Amino acid sequence: MNSENIYERSLDKNAANFAHLTPLSFIERCASVYPDRTSIVHGDTTYTWSQTYARCCLLASALARIGVGEGDTVSFMGANTPETFEAHFGVPMIGAVLNALNTRLDPKAIAFILGHAETRVLFTDREHSATIKAALEIVEHEILVIDIDDPYYEGGELLGEQDYEAFIATGDPDYRCFQIGDEWQAITLNYTSGTTGDPKGVVFHHRGAYLNAVSNVLCWKMTAHPVYLWTLPMFHCNGWCFPWSLAVVAGVNVCLRHVRDEAIFEAIKRHKVTHFCGAPVVLNTLINARAELREGIGHRVSAMTAGAAPPAAVIAGMENMGFEVVHAYGLTETYGPCVVCEPQDEWAELDVDGRAGMLARQGVRAPLQDELMVADPETLEPVPKDGESMGEIFMRGNLVMKGYLKNPRTTEASFRGGWFHSGDLAVWYEDGYCQIKDRSKDIIISGGENISSLELESVMFRHPKILEAAVVASPDEKWGEVPCAFVCLKDGEEMTGQEFVAYCRSELAGFKMPKKVVWGPIKKTSTGKVQKYLLREQAAVAPYIRG
Repeated sequence: MNSENIYERSLDKNAANFAHLTPLSFIERCASVYPDRTSIVHGDTTYTWSQTYARCCLLASALARIGVGEGDTVSFMGANTPETFEAHFGVPMIGAVLNALNTRLDPKAIAFILGHAETRVLFTDREHSATIKAALEIVEHEILVIDIDDPYYEGGELLGEQDYEAFIATGDPDYRCFQIGDEWQAITLNYTSGTTGDPKGVVFHHRGAYLNAVSNVLCWKMTAHPVYLWTLPMFHCNGWCFPWSLAVVAGVNVCLRHVRDEAIFEAIKRHKVTHFCGAPVVLNTLINARAELREGIGHRVSAMTAGAAPPAAVIAGMENMGFEVVHAYGLTETYGPCVVCEPQDEWAELDVDGRAGMLARQGVRAPLQDELMVADPETLEPVPKDGESMGEIFMRGNLVMKGYLKNPRTTEASFRGGWFHSGDLAVWYEDGYCQIKDRSKDIIISGGENISSLELESVMFRHPKILEAAVVASPDEKWGEVPCAFVCLKDGEEMTGQEFVAYCRSELAGFKMPKKVVWGPIKKTSTGKVQKYLLREQAAVAPYIRG
């Protein structure tokens, strides 16, 4: 028998039959097929897809003209405005890497990220000028600063020598790009708190961004030309890849700077919003909004939620308002959602509470997520699908990050055994749906934001009056989870709750602030290890800090 594979004989890749996967192709197609359809609405400003594509190309060529190119980092401290959306296409057009900064971080964390990422250019919105100004005083290398001077925002100050509009005006109006040289090259850099004080830089590649953008469309069953409201920050895993998803379906991006109930309901009614994403805290805000705000919505609205697992009551509350809820799960390391709680036909026969209970589970792998399992963290043997046996969630495939920037040891550990180790502990049901029960990493997810317990503990240990400190998550109706601090003072020392709060506020970003504190000795094992599972039980019933 001839051992030669006849299907490889003279059948090679070439320009006619192979192209690297990149989401840049989405916007080029969108602009050519739907040039006059609305792409972005921001206040009274409206752009079409041809205009948005042209602006992305101007941004790319302007960056190239100042020497920015492949492998260079361009950071954005921006709100959900057209500029941040355009950056998701314009920056990678020249092979550069977009680093969308978490606008809720403190100056020290921002300075660390800018230094670790070796940021060449920083675009910053006036709203965050105080944070950036303080961060730049810490950063040791030179960064070109360009202001985002949003006409719909008053306040802050301009820090750069020119603003965004003046900068892109220096670009080449004839520049066009919708292809790259290698789909494995980095497209974005996102930082996650992980389990250490310093954030870890998660590197996305073009292939993963392309595939997750399409996967979003498939698992949400987004029809052509949806109207999407930006309640989810674009800095969250690049808005869960939805800037690219909206270019797939030629949708409308409705910008929203601040997530507030009145603004959300007004935008839904005014623009006939069909889709939006948000952490459970956002949904809870809408459920508890004033009755008159919720009135007057005559069309179907779908909300995708992820982050801290939403209580079934929140999902039921949204359904009672007439909103459809899609529950997804993922991590920064998986481009955002890579697991979705796909509804089954028979769930429609359940009452609202019964259906909400089913939807509160994390679910099954998304359409373009290759493999998912719940398994023993050490042996990687799948656990029984009995809804009781606990294991760790593992994923592998194209929707897993390239790795951690400048961190080969952690990258190798996270990929041990050929699977990505999520660190989330879950059970598996007979129907194949998984449900998270605990977090092995001790990460606190508050309002969709990751908070490292170790970072908070390290801050508390630095206080001269504190002997020991431990931080765990405490359930919270509004935020999903909040930090609860356990503090043991040194002999003879005293500290009030107000003093503790003032110290934490001077060291931490606002969303990281402990909302509860328990004073006294901290429970440990005989070997001195803090028994955090016991602390979580205490935290659940501990009172909130007053004042």
